[in-house]
Amino acid sequence: MQQYPSQLLERAVEAFSCLPGVGRKTALRLVLHLLRQSDDEVDGFADAISHVKHDVKYCKVCHNISDSDLCSICADPRRDASLVCVVENVQDVMAIENTQQFHGLYHVLGGVISPLDGIGPHDLEIESLVKRVEKGGVREIILALSSTMEGDTTNFYISRKLKGKDVKLSVIARGISVGDELEYTDEVTLGRSILNRTPFET
Repeated sequence: MQQYPSQLLERAVEAFSCLPGVGRKTALRLVLHLLRQSDDEVDGFADAISHVKHDVKYCKVCHNISDSDLCSICADPRRDASLVCVVENVQDVMAIENTQQFHGLYHVLGGVISPLDGIGPHDLEIESLVKRVEKGGVREIILALSSTMEGDTTNFYISRKLKGKDVKLSVIARGISVGDELEYTDEVTLGRSILNRTPFET
């Protein structure tokens, strides 16, 4: 195991290597880079991380990340509130927004059903989606989850929860390859998949 000349350096490397996709060598490079920066730059970096953890909110309607109780998308009167796109995470909202093809609202589940990972329906924002539909005003739910076994399982569960309710269910077109994650799909393909969505069939 690599020896460090400073316990403070080792502690910082340990902290950075906890980030996804960051190994110890990359963590060391990042820490050494920070040591070369001015005090103000490092303090600003630390402040940004602290604020994002303590001050970021989740939209009370769609559960997207926001600076206030209502995110900018839900608060935009130009959006079609009768059209709700159900996604797994915040990255998926950003990916779909980048296509500039969707003008409705979103509902962020916070994951997909995955028994192997210990994630069940009650760990996700599915009940709040059902309540949103029951309030009225939602004409169509677009299921835009990744085309994986977990995504399909979640689609099916949501369809059962919404059965008998006055809402149309559709699923994004399978221009996206089976097993692909939504956030890594190119914008043109993702945009076409939203526009060419098909009715969801159980």
